[in-house]
Formats: sequence, structure tokens, C-alpha cells
Amino acid sequence: MDHRSIGELMSRNVVSVRLDTPFKEIARALSDDGISAVPVLDDEGCPVGVVSEADLLHKAANRSDMSGRTPLPHLEAWERARAEGVVAAEIMSAPAICARPQWTVVEAARLMADRHVKRLPVVDETDRLLGIVSRSDLLRVFLRRDSAIHEEISRDILTRTLRLAPSAVMADVEEGQVALHGAVDDEHTVAVLLRLCGSVDGVVAVSEDLKHPPEETGRTESAGRRGTS
Repeated sequence: MDHRSIGELMSRNVVSVRLDTPFKEIARALSDDGISAVPVLDDEGCPVGVVSEADLLHKAANRSDMSGRTPLPHLEAWERARAEGVVAAEIMSAPAICARPQWTVVEAARLMADRHVKRLPVVDETDRLLGIVSRSDLLRVFLRRDSAIHEEISRDILTRTLRLAPSAVMADVEEGQVALHGAVDDEHTVAVLLRLCGSVDGVVAVSEDLKHPPEETGRTESAGRRGTS
């Protein structure tokens, strides 16, 4: 099966900053380019952290409210140091959580969910920045046409992988939802079909109405009767 890689989905024109980039220059970059975060690069072009709008807002939240209505938030020492920072190295969230270009959408999505981040810098084998992938980039796989999903399931899964006859199992695809119907040899084949179809890029859900012979229980029962005296 063909899975789109992170290298295909990532944005290559990445706005980045250096460790010594001043606070206001970072804020200007976010505003001018309509983005919500930038990777911070070292002298070798490797991401060492990320500065997001949330990181910059720490400074606003740490300032006194002249009206007196809102008390200063309680911050740990490291949080206060970041709130008082003036360059990227002092403000950024570190270390940078990165992806590789050969990763699948599943791998990147799991890392984002596990680390609670919205984007991943993408780096090569030397850890130099290649691009950046966001949650919206990953969601682009669900824009895949139903016809392309149907073709992959019919060609790669039903015919090449499981070697099923064209008339044995058919797949209907509508809005990314796959409905399988037909007949297979056993329940195991049903489970394999559901798993494989669910892993196809662009699939939202898989349902089945597949007929198969019932489990053979006669052999076990007769063996049990022969064992009694």
C-alpha cells in the first residue's frame, strides 16, 4: 500500500529564527507570515526549540494589571525566567520535538498527541531542518478522493495481498467510509480486511457485511465423546 510520507506533506518554506533573535522580531515574524510558531535553529541549522504564540504570551501574562483586577499568576522559577526572556533562547520550548521525512501520518500524529504539540520540525539524518509539518498538514490525507481509496483497496488489498477473486469481496467508498460486502473463508480474513482497509490513507471508517462459514465445532465435540468411557 502507498502511504503519503511526512516529506510529501510538510511545508518546505519554513520561517525560522536563531537563538539570539529578539522577542519583537519573533512576534513580527509570526504576525507577518500568519503563523503561530517558529523553530529555533542553532548555527548548524538544527532545530533546538520552538517559539509559539503561547510562549510569547507568557510575557503579557506576567505583567502587572494596572486595574488591579487580575493578580499575577503563580509561576515556577523556570516559567518566570521564560516570561522575562528577551531572545529566542530564553523564550523557546525545548528541546524541539522533530519528525523524519520518511515517517507516515500515523507516526507523526501519535507523536503530536503524545507530546501535546501542534507541529513538528522535520529533520534529515544530520538533524538539519528540512521542513515543518502541522496538524492541518496531516489532515490533508482525508481529502483523498473516494475513487483513489477504492482503487487502492481493490488493487492492493483484495487482489494483490489477499488474492481474493474479484467477485468475492467488493468495497463501496463514500466520503472516506468503506463498506465491504461479499463472502470470505473465515472470520480471520474479516479481521485482516478490516485492519488493512482501515490503514489506507484517507479512510475514515470501515464497516462490513461479509458472509463466512461458521466455526467448525463438530471435530472438537466428537473428540470429546471418543475420550469418555
